[in-house]
Amino acid sequence: MKRVILLLIFIPCLLSAQNIRWTKDGNAYYKIEAGEINRYELPANTKSLFLSKADLIPTGQTESLKVRSFSLSDDDSQVLIYTNSRKVWRLDTEGDYWVLNRSTKALKKIGKDKPASSLRFAKFSPDGKKVGYVSEFDLYVEDIATGQIQAITSNHSRKLISGTFDWVYEEEFSCRDGFQWSSDSQLIAYWQIDANKIGDYYMLNTTDSAYSRIIPVEYPTIGQSPSPTKIGVANVSTNKTTWLNIPGDPQQHYLPRMEWNSLSEIFVQQLNRKQNESKIFSCNPVTGEAKQIFTENDKAWIDAPEFEHPFVWLNNKKEFLWLSEKDGWAHLYRISKDGKDMLVTKGDYDVIDIVSADEKNNTVYFIASPTNATQKYLYKTKLDGKGKLELVSPTNQIGTHSYQVSPNSKYAFHRFSNYYTPAADEWISLPDHNVADHQHKVYDAVTAADKSKSKMEFFKVKTSEGIEMDGWMVKPANFDATKKYPVVFQVYTEPASQTVRDSYGMGMNRLFNGDMSAEGYIYISLDGRGTPAPKGREWRKSIYRQIGQINIKDQALAAKEILKWPFVDSERIAVWGWSGGGSTTLNLMFQYPEIYKTGIAVAAVANQLTYDNIYQERYMGLPQENLEDILKGSPVTYAKNLKGNLLYIHGTGDDNVHYNNAEMLLNELIKYNKQFQFMAYPNRTHSISEGEGTTKHLSTLYSDYLRKYCPPGAK
Repeated sequence: MKRVILLLIFIPCLLSAQNIRWTKDGNAYYKIEAGEINRYELPANTKSLFLSKADLIPTGQTESLKVRSFSLSDDDSQVLIYTNSRKVWRLDTEGDYWVLNRSTKALKKIGKDKPASSLRFAKFSPDGKKVGYVSEFDLYVEDIATGQIQAITSNHSRKLISGTFDWVYEEEFSCRDGFQWSSDSQLIAYWQIDANKIGDYYMLNTTDSAYSRIIPVEYPTIGQSPSPTKIGVANVSTNKTTWLNIPGDPQQHYLPRMEWNSLSEIFVQQLNRKQNESKIFSCNPVTGEAKQIFTENDKAWIDAPEFEHPFVWLNNKKEFLWLSEKDGWAHLYRISKDGKDMLVTKGDYDVIDIVSADEKNNTVYFIASPTNATQKYLYKTKLDGKGKLELVSPTNQIGTHSYQVSPNSKYAFHRFSNYYTPAADEWISLPDHNVADHQHKVYDAVTAADKSKSKMEFFKVKTSEGIEMDGWMVKPANFDATKKYPVVFQVYTEPASQTVRDSYGMGMNRLFNGDMSAEGYIYISLDGRGTPAPKGREWRKSIYRQIGQINIKDQALAAKEILKWPFVDSERIAVWGWSGGGSTTLNLMFQYPEIYKTGIAVAAVANQLTYDNIYQERYMGLPQENLEDILKGSPVTYAKNLKGNLLYIHGTGDDNVHYNNAEMLLNELIKYNKQFQFMAYPNRTHSISEGEGTTKHLSTLYSDYLRKYCPPGAK
């Protein structure tokens, strides 16, 4: 995923859409509750027990399996249970799998001879006779009836990875599950990544024994060629793999998306190393022949689709929906197999996300917000490109909406919040957006919310360069405009995330162990150019090759305008951020020391030359060609300019933004006799959340430092 790891806001724990599994017809869904699996029929949302705890007790055991997730065979006769999960980098994608036969109630463990909790992405073959899975970097198929295990690959190496991905593909392309069955259960298409030429970053565990232990992570930094990646199609009967013959040097290209179209065709997206050229290939799974059907170029970069199924098929799979910014806005296009495209969404607005394509009713649902870049709404238009833009979300629910739509596009799980309304969810019908089960939870939440009790407000600020930026501000309790208050800026500013969104939790700072408003702080965040706001391609991509420059200037020039407000104390200006926000904090402290007097940077990229190639080259180009841009954007370049109070925090076990960033920065500050404070958290990852007492310690450190060097209260 991207380098934004925490914005540190409080969001209530509600029903997660990810815990919902729709039935194939889309008229019901399953939900894991209290160790059991229940089925809910829509529209009444009537509950019935699907699998009890007793059903989930293996023979010879007394406790039921703790269900992390599950899937059904195509005929619904078998259930694949995922349990005993553990983290692989970000998500718990490794664990144990059991097959439950619904007729006999028999439970059978898959991969018995594999290490405990080592199976990944297990899935039924379409005929329900086999299960495919990855264990320890290899791909296997197991016959459910006999328990016979077939090794599709036998590399047994963390440097040659089959059926899943290496660190950087997972982090930056969200690639985890790396294999797909064909519809006849005879073939499996899978990725294979050769990371043998990628250098290892060595993390050092120095606390768990008397001797230190090296933890290697294959990690390609900016400037390193990509790991050669290919896609193979294994014939399960013969155990032979045919490799897709996709043209181009594998060390200069990425293959981020792949999907079966039919038994005789696989579609693959290829990005060049600079990620400014995207090609789509139609591939023959038997011969390996690859035919290019579509090409797109951008002067900056092209993103890989973030959707679960990147190819949204239409017209009996003769066409697919694709998102492109080629007309200056993010819009949906219909692309046919011969490469012809047709614009579906039209106008000066961005499609933020595809929600559902209802081909039966010639309708596509998507998320957009044409008039307010801090919000999200459900819209629809005609799939044939002849429709107008139509708002589906209720007009009296102003804020941020999200939807998970049923396969038949008749129902959706709807969630809503805004900055003063806690998140609420409900079941709705489409296209009318009526509440399906008469439980008007969102309406009730909106009705009960009291906007006057919120201390937060949105505002816009225009810089001296004419750039208008969205911001939010939380003013002190008992605010007195005749007095002066300290300002704390929360920043991120890079292409991975917005910080200014009209959703509940904005303006809250979980790191601060108190009430910033009650203590007398003004808390502000601003989104400048380069953030992924729905303001058009030019807004987002103006940051190309200028991370650490244009985003820093926008923040500083906006801060200068804010310093003109009569109630702002220019001597008490603080800034803080995490990850990319930590990098921004350092750059602001070093490049504009006359503005920012105190900074707290957490897990920051101090030197862009240390970060991974997919992220950094996508936005900054290749150091072999434009090294100067990368140096200009790196905080370490400007460390000698530090004048204010700096607290730098990093986990030594950070596999994302490596700990060497901290020590490179420290060396530079030491070189110029710049005094600062530093905290290293042993073996903590990018989230700095592991270990007893860590969260409380970090919060105390952060809060005490802020109070000491940027004292709260009116003057």
